[in-house]
Amino acid sequence: MQTRVLGRDLTVSAVGLGCMGFSHAYGAPMEAKEVIPLLRQAVEMGYTFFDTAEVYGTPEDPHSNECMVGEPLAPYRDKVVISTKFGLRFDMDSGIFPYPLIPDSRPETIRRSVEGSLKRLQTDHIDLYFQHRIDPSVSPEEVAGVMADLIKEGKITHWGISETDADYLRRAHAVCPVTAVQNRYSMMARHYEPLFPVLEELGVGLVAFSPMANGFLTGKYGKGAQFDAKYDYRASMPQFTDEAVEQNRRLLELLSGMAEEKKATPAQISMAWMLCKKTWIVPIPGTRKPERMRENAGAADVSLTPDEVRALDEALDNMEMSAVFGGH
Repeated sequence: MQTRVLGRDLTVSAVGLGCMGFSHAYGAPMEAKEVIPLLRQAVEMGYTFFDTAEVYGTPEDPHSNECMVGEPLAPYRDKVVISTKFGLRFDMDSGIFPYPLIPDSRPETIRRSVEGSLKRLQTDHIDLYFQHRIDPSVSPEEVAGVMADLIKEGKITHWGISETDADYLRRAHAVCPVTAVQNRYSMMARHYEPLFPVLEELGVGLVAFSPMANGFLTGKYGKGAQFDAKYDYRASMPQFTDEAVEQNRRLLELLSGMAEEKKATPAQISMAWMLCKKTWIVPIPGTRKPERMRENAGAADVSLTPDEVRALDEALDNMEMSAVFGGH
Protein backbone atom coordinates (compact mmCIF):
# COMPACT_ATOMS: atom_id res chain seq x y z
CA MET A 1 0.00 0.00 0.00
CA GLN A 2 1.07 3.58 -0.57
CA THR A 3 2.20 5.57 2.45
CA ARG A 4 1.58 9.10 3.71
CA VAL A 5 3.28 11.36 6.22
CA LEU A 6 1.34 12.83 9.13
CA GLY A 7 2.83 15.96 10.63
CA ARG A 8 6.58 16.28 10.30
CA ASP A 9 7.67 12.67 10.06
CA LEU A 10 5.12 9.99 10.97
CA THR A 11 4.85 7.63 8.00
CA VAL A 12 1.68 5.52 7.86
CA SER A 13 -0.23 3.47 5.30
CA ALA A 14 -2.44 5.68 3.13
CA VAL A 15 -5.47 3.90 4.61
CA GLY A 16 -5.40 2.89 8.26
CA LEU A 17 -7.53 0.42 10.17
CA GLY A 18 -9.93 1.67 12.80
CA CYS A 19 -10.16 -1.09 15.41
CA MET A 20 -13.04 0.19 17.57
CA GLY A 21 -15.62 -2.07 15.94
CA PHE A 22 -13.94 -5.24 17.17
CA SER A 23 -15.39 -4.64 20.62
CA HIS A 24 -17.63 -1.58 20.48
CA ALA A 25 -20.59 -0.06 18.62
CA TYR A 26 -20.83 -2.34 15.57
CA GLY A 27 -22.25 -5.58 16.89
CA ALA A 28 -21.55 -8.03 19.68
CA PRO A 29 -17.88 -7.91 20.71
CA MET A 30 -15.53 -10.26 18.93
CA GLU A 31 -13.46 -12.81 20.79
CA ALA A 32 -9.82 -11.81 21.12
CA LYS A 33 -8.76 -15.00 19.33
CA GLU A 34 -10.82 -13.92 16.29
CA VAL A 35 -9.00 -10.59 16.08
CA ILE A 36 -5.49 -12.08 15.98
CA PRO A 37 -5.68 -13.55 12.43
CA LEU A 38 -7.64 -10.51 11.21
CA LEU A 39 -4.99 -8.00 12.25
CA ARG A 40 -2.17 -10.15 10.98
CA GLN A 41 -3.89 -10.37 7.60
CA ALA A 42 -4.16 -6.57 7.64
CA VAL A 43 -0.39 -6.30 8.09
CA GLU A 44 0.13 -8.68 5.17
CA MET A 45 -2.16 -6.49 3.04
CA GLY A 46 0.03 -3.47 3.72
CA TYR A 47 -1.73 -1.78 6.60
CA THR A 48 0.78 -0.17 8.95
CA PHE A 49 -1.53 2.19 10.86
CA PHE A 50 -3.88 0.86 13.55
CA ASP A 51 -6.15 3.02 15.70
CA THR A 52 -7.62 2.13 19.09
CA ALA A 53 -8.48 3.86 22.39
CA GLU A 54 -8.51 3.01 26.07
CA VAL A 55 -12.33 3.28 26.16
CA TYR A 56 -13.15 1.13 23.12
CA GLY A 57 -14.26 -1.77 25.24
CA THR A 58 -17.37 -3.30 26.70
CA PRO A 59 -19.18 -2.40 29.92
CA GLU A 60 -17.77 -5.58 31.43
CA ASP A 61 -14.22 -4.93 30.17
CA PRO A 62 -13.91 -1.22 29.35
CA HIS A 63 -10.33 -1.43 28.05
CA SER A 64 -10.53 -4.64 26.04
CA ASN A 65 -9.86 -3.12 22.61
CA GLU A 66 -6.28 -2.16 23.36
CA CYS A 67 -5.58 -5.73 24.49
CA MET A 68 -7.15 -7.06 21.29
CA VAL A 69 -4.86 -4.83 19.21
CA GLY A 70 -1.65 -5.18 21.20
CA GLU A 71 -1.24 -8.96 21.19
CA PRO A 72 -1.57 -9.66 17.45
CA LEU A 73 0.60 -6.68 16.48
CA ALA A 74 3.39 -7.46 18.95
CA PRO A 75 5.41 -9.51 16.42
CA TYR A 76 5.25 -6.59 13.95
CA ARG A 77 5.80 -3.80 16.46
CA ASP A 78 8.75 -2.24 14.63
CA LYS A 79 6.79 -2.21 11.34
CA VAL A 80 3.47 -0.68 12.48
CA VAL A 81 2.17 2.59 13.88
CA ILE A 82 -0.29 2.28 16.76
CA SER A 83 -2.44 5.19 17.84
CA THR A 84 -4.51 5.18 20.98
CA LYS A 85 -6.32 7.83 23.01
CA PHE A 86 -6.65 9.38 26.45
CA GLY A 87 -9.01 12.00 27.85
CA LEU A 88 -12.26 10.12 28.32
CA ARG A 89 -13.04 8.00 31.34
CA PHE A 90 -15.94 5.90 32.49
CA ASP A 91 -18.04 7.40 35.27
CA MET A 92 -18.38 4.22 37.32
CA ASP A 93 -19.94 6.07 40.25
CA SER A 94 -22.87 7.46 38.26
CA GLY A 95 -25.23 4.57 38.94
CA ILE A 96 -25.92 4.52 35.18
CA PHE A 97 -25.15 1.49 33.04
CA PRO A 98 -23.53 1.41 30.56
CA TYR A 99 -21.18 3.84 32.24
CA PRO A 100 -21.25 7.40 30.84
CA LEU A 101 -18.04 8.77 29.34
CA ILE A 102 -16.79 12.08 30.69
CA PRO A 103 -13.80 14.18 29.55
CA ASP A 104 -10.81 14.10 31.87
CA SER A 105 -7.45 15.42 30.71
CA ARG A 106 -5.95 16.27 34.08
CA PRO A 107 -2.20 15.56 34.05
CA GLU A 108 -2.50 12.86 36.70
CA THR A 109 -5.22 11.12 34.67
CA ILE A 110 -3.11 11.25 31.51
CA ARG A 111 -0.22 9.71 33.42
CA ARG A 112 -2.38 6.80 34.59
CA SER A 113 -3.84 6.39 31.11
CA VAL A 114 -0.54 6.18 29.28
CA GLU A 115 0.80 3.55 31.68
CA GLY A 116 -2.34 1.46 31.28
CA SER A 117 -2.28 1.74 27.49
CA LEU A 118 1.40 0.79 27.27
CA LYS A 119 0.74 -2.33 29.32
CA ARG A 120 -2.36 -3.39 27.39
CA LEU A 121 -0.72 -2.71 24.01
CA GLN A 122 2.36 -4.71 25.06
CA THR A 123 4.70 -1.95 23.95
CA ASP A 124 7.23 0.46 25.39
CA HIS A 125 5.96 3.45 23.40
CA ILE A 126 2.84 4.78 21.69
CA ASP A 127 3.41 6.14 18.18
CA LEU A 128 0.49 8.59 18.13
CA TYR A 129 -1.32 9.54 21.33
CA PHE A 130 -4.61 11.37 20.78
CA GLN A 131 -6.53 13.48 23.25
CA HIS A 132 -9.89 11.78 22.68
CA ARG A 133 -12.07 14.77 23.52
CA ILE A 134 -11.31 18.26 24.78
CA ASP A 135 -11.69 18.73 28.53
CA PRO A 136 -13.06 22.26 29.10
CA SER A 137 -11.53 22.35 32.58
CA VAL A 138 -7.94 21.80 31.38
CA SER A 139 -6.15 24.26 29.08
CA PRO A 140 -4.59 23.09 25.80
CA GLU A 141 -1.25 24.43 27.04
CA GLU A 142 -1.37 22.16 30.09
CA VAL A 143 -2.26 19.09 28.02
CA ALA A 144 0.46 19.88 25.47
CA GLY A 145 2.97 20.29 28.29
CA VAL A 146 2.26 16.76 29.49
CA MET A 147 2.63 15.50 25.91
CA ALA A 148 6.04 17.20 25.63
CA ASP A 149 7.13 15.48 28.83
CA LEU A 150 5.90 12.07 27.62
CA ILE A 151 7.83 12.53 24.37
CA LYS A 152 11.00 13.38 26.32
CA GLU A 153 10.47 10.26 28.42
CA GLY A 154 10.05 8.10 25.31
CA LYS A 155 6.58 6.91 26.27
CA ILE A 156 5.02 8.48 23.18
CA THR A 157 6.62 9.71 19.96
CA HIS A 158 3.84 11.90 18.51
CA TRP A 159 0.55 13.31 19.72
CA GLY A 160 -2.74 14.53 18.32
CA ILE A 161 -6.19 15.82 19.19
CA SER A 162 -9.58 14.40 18.25
CA GLU A 163 -12.58 16.65 17.52
CA THR A 164 -10.63 19.87 17.96
CA ASP A 165 -11.22 23.40 16.73
CA ALA A 166 -8.70 25.89 15.35
CA ASP A 167 -8.13 27.89 18.54
CA TYR A 168 -7.46 24.85 20.74
CA LEU A 169 -5.19 23.36 18.07
CA ARG A 170 -3.12 26.52 17.67
CA ARG A 171 -2.63 26.94 21.41
CA ALA A 172 -1.64 23.30 21.91
CA HIS A 173 0.63 23.25 18.85
CA ALA A 174 2.54 26.29 20.12
CA VAL A 175 3.61 24.30 23.19
CA CYS A 176 4.22 20.87 21.63
CA PRO A 177 3.84 20.34 17.86
CA VAL A 178 0.71 18.37 16.99
CA THR A 179 1.14 15.59 14.43
CA ALA A 180 -2.51 14.98 13.52
CA VAL A 181 -6.08 15.71 14.39
CA GLN A 182 -8.60 12.89 14.30
CA ASN A 183 -11.99 14.20 13.26
CA ARG A 184 -15.12 12.77 11.76
CA TYR A 185 -14.98 13.35 8.00
CA SER A 186 -16.96 11.94 5.11
CA MET A 187 -19.02 13.04 2.12
CA MET A 188 -21.93 13.36 4.54
CA ALA A 189 -20.03 15.11 7.35
CA ARG A 190 -17.86 17.93 6.01
CA HIS A 191 -18.21 20.42 8.87
CA TYR A 192 -14.48 20.32 9.66
CA GLU A 193 -13.40 21.49 6.19
CA PRO A 194 -13.02 25.11 7.45
CA LEU A 195 -10.19 23.74 9.63
CA PHE A 196 -8.20 22.57 6.59
CA PRO A 197 -6.30 25.85 6.00
CA VAL A 198 -5.11 25.77 9.61
CA LEU A 199 -3.95 22.16 9.26
CA GLU A 200 -2.09 23.10 6.10
CA GLU A 201 -0.52 26.15 7.73
CA LEU A 202 0.69 24.20 10.78
CA GLY A 203 1.68 21.05 8.92
CA VAL A 204 -0.80 18.87 10.82
CA GLY A 205 -2.38 15.76 9.28
CA LEU A 206 -6.02 14.68 9.37
CA VAL A 207 -6.95 11.16 10.44
CA ALA A 208 -10.51 10.79 9.19
CA PHE A 209 -12.76 8.53 11.24
CA SER A 210 -16.13 7.30 9.97
CA PRO A 211 -14.97 8.07 6.38
CA MET A 212 -17.93 6.15 4.94
CA ALA A 213 -20.54 7.68 7.27
CA ASN A 214 -20.57 4.57 9.48
CA GLY A 215 -20.75 2.34 6.42
CA PHE A 216 -23.70 4.04 4.73
CA LEU A 217 -21.59 5.19 1.76
CA THR A 218 -20.74 1.62 0.85
CA GLY A 219 -24.21 1.48 -0.71
CA LYS A 220 -24.83 -1.88 0.92
CA TYR A 221 -27.60 -0.78 3.28
CA GLY A 222 -30.97 -0.14 1.71
CA LYS A 223 -34.48 0.14 3.05
CA GLY A 224 -35.30 -2.32 5.78
CA ALA A 225 -31.72 -2.67 7.03
CA GLN A 226 -31.74 -4.17 10.52
CA PHE A 227 -29.17 -3.75 13.28
CA ASP A 228 -28.95 -5.23 16.77
CA ALA A 229 -30.13 -2.39 19.00
CA LYS A 230 -28.24 -3.79 21.98
CA TYR A 231 -24.80 -3.82 20.38
CA ASP A 232 -24.94 -1.86 17.12
CA TYR A 233 -25.16 1.94 17.24
CA ARG A 234 -26.34 2.02 13.62
CA ALA A 235 -29.77 0.94 14.88
CA SER A 236 -30.32 4.54 15.98
CA MET A 237 -28.29 6.43 13.37
CA PRO A 238 -30.46 8.69 11.18
CA GLN A 239 -28.79 7.83 7.87
CA PHE A 240 -29.96 4.22 8.03
CA THR A 241 -33.71 4.86 8.24
CA ASP A 242 -35.88 4.04 5.24
CA GLU A 243 -36.63 7.75 4.81
CA ALA A 244 -32.92 8.57 4.75
CA VAL A 245 -32.20 5.94 2.13
CA GLU A 246 -34.72 7.71 -0.09
CA GLN A 247 -33.31 11.17 0.72
CA ASN A 248 -29.79 10.00 -0.08
CA ARG A 249 -30.65 8.29 -3.37
CA ARG A 250 -28.84 10.91 -5.47
CA LEU A 251 -25.72 10.59 -3.32
CA LEU A 252 -25.66 6.82 -3.70
CA GLU A 253 -26.22 7.16 -7.45
CA LEU A 254 -23.34 9.63 -7.67
CA LEU A 255 -21.05 7.16 -5.91
CA SER A 256 -22.12 4.15 -7.94
CA GLY A 257 -21.75 6.09 -11.21
CA MET A 258 -18.22 7.21 -10.39
CA ALA A 259 -17.39 3.71 -9.14
CA GLU A 260 -18.45 2.19 -12.46
CA GLU A 261 -16.39 4.74 -14.36
CA LYS A 262 -13.27 4.08 -12.26
CA LYS A 263 -13.77 0.31 -12.00
CA ALA A 264 -13.97 0.68 -8.24
CA THR A 265 -16.60 0.32 -5.51
CA PRO A 266 -18.70 3.11 -3.93
CA ALA A 267 -16.76 2.61 -0.68
CA GLN A 268 -13.48 3.13 -2.50
CA ILE A 269 -14.75 6.26 -4.25
CA SER A 270 -15.94 7.76 -0.95
CA MET A 271 -12.38 7.47 0.41
CA ALA A 272 -10.53 8.24 -2.82
CA TRP A 273 -12.40 11.56 -2.80
CA MET A 274 -10.65 12.60 0.42
CA LEU A 275 -7.33 10.90 -0.36
CA CYS A 276 -7.08 12.81 -3.64
CA LYS A 277 -8.23 16.06 -2.03
CA LYS A 278 -5.26 16.40 0.34
CA THR A 279 -2.03 14.42 0.65
CA TRP A 280 -2.19 14.68 4.45
CA ILE A 281 -5.59 13.00 4.91
CA VAL A 282 -5.58 9.37 6.09
CA PRO A 283 -8.95 7.61 6.50
CA ILE A 284 -9.29 4.84 9.10
CA PRO A 285 -12.32 2.74 8.15
CA GLY A 286 -13.17 -0.18 10.40
CA THR A 287 -14.31 -3.65 9.47
CA ARG A 288 -14.33 -7.22 10.74
CA LYS A 289 -14.09 -8.82 7.30
CA PRO A 290 -10.82 -9.51 5.43
CA GLU A 291 -12.50 -8.88 2.08
CA ARG A 292 -13.60 -5.42 3.26
CA MET A 293 -10.10 -4.67 4.55
CA ARG A 294 -8.76 -5.51 1.10
CA GLU A 295 -11.42 -3.37 -0.57
CA ASN A 296 -10.74 -0.41 1.72
CA ALA A 297 -6.98 -0.66 1.12
CA GLY A 298 -7.70 -0.49 -2.61
CA ALA A 299 -9.12 3.02 -2.20
CA ALA A 300 -5.54 4.29 -2.17
CA ASP A 301 -5.10 3.01 -5.73
CA VAL A 302 -8.11 4.90 -7.12
CA SER A 303 -7.00 8.09 -8.84
CA LEU A 304 -9.30 11.11 -9.09
CA THR A 305 -8.14 14.26 -10.86
CA PRO A 306 -8.44 17.67 -9.17
CA ASP A 307 -11.30 18.45 -11.55
CA GLU A 308 -13.11 15.25 -10.57
CA VAL A 309 -12.69 16.04 -6.87
CA ARG A 310 -14.03 19.57 -7.43
CA ALA A 311 -16.98 18.18 -9.39
CA LEU A 312 -17.80 15.81 -6.53
CA ASP A 313 -17.56 18.68 -4.03
CA GLU A 314 -19.90 20.79 -6.11
CA ALA A 315 -22.38 17.95 -6.42
CA LEU A 316 -22.27 17.37 -2.66
CA ASP A 317 -22.74 21.09 -1.98
CA ASN A 318 -25.97 21.10 -3.99
CA MET A 319 -27.44 17.78 -2.98
CA GLU A 320 -30.17 16.95 -0.51
CA MET A 321 -28.94 14.60 2.19
CA SER A 322 -30.41 13.13 5.33
CA ALA A 323 -29.10 13.84 8.77
CA VAL A 324 -26.02 11.76 9.60
CA PHE A 325 -24.75 10.58 12.96
CA GLY A 326 -22.20 13.04 14.30
CA GLY A 327 -22.66 15.42 11.37
CA HIS A 328 -24.28 18.76 10.69
